[in-house]
Amino acid sequence: MEATKRTPVGRPRGFDTDEALQRAMLVFWEHGYDAVSLTDLTRAMGITKTSMYAAFGNKEDLFRKALERYAEGPASYSALALRKPTAREVATAYLTGSVHASTQAGCPAGCLGVQGFLAASHLGQSAGDALASWRNDNRAHLHDRFQRAIDEGDLPADANPDTLARYLMTMANGIAVQAAMGATRDELQQVADAALHAWPPSLTG
Repeated sequence: MEATKRTPVGRPRGFDTDEALQRAMLVFWEHGYDAVSLTDLTRAMGITKTSMYAAFGNKEDLFRKALERYAEGPASYSALALRKPTAREVATAYLTGSVHASTQAGCPAGCLGVQGFLAASHLGQSAGDALASWRNDNRAHLHDRFQRAIDEGDLPADANPDTLARYLMTMANGIAVQAAMGATRDELQQVADAALHAWPPSLTG
């Protein structure tokens, strides 16, 4: 009697992909892209290189997924700030959020995105495109929010929404760099507060 062929049962990965991605995000966040090897990543994630490739793809794919996780987690302050009722409150929440994200306990100091941009010349197209898209989307959302504030009379008619968006992003990036260099949360909050002194006055408040 011919033996019945059995379909191989797929083996479970044996690790928590969510936790592994969280650990990879922290490694990229602390060291950037270029300074991190596959060995560094898999050791931190607690998995083999074969498992990493199977679950996440190559190093660039993993970085892109880590950046998405960062945007939805530690950097979610950006999306939350856009919901504030006035442009000044948006700016305040954005810079304060940047300070907190760059100095939160249990996480590397600074910003994963800024770390990535510092190594942009070493990134392949996939990772580079992901960073550029994240930056451009962030600026576009801020631009649109400030244009709405102008249209609603919350900001002066001669305010430039693109300049305001770039101003906030430049300040936030500087805050992240200073945090990575050892500046404290209190020191950086003072910088954020000083930056807001140059913000156009609200016309509706």
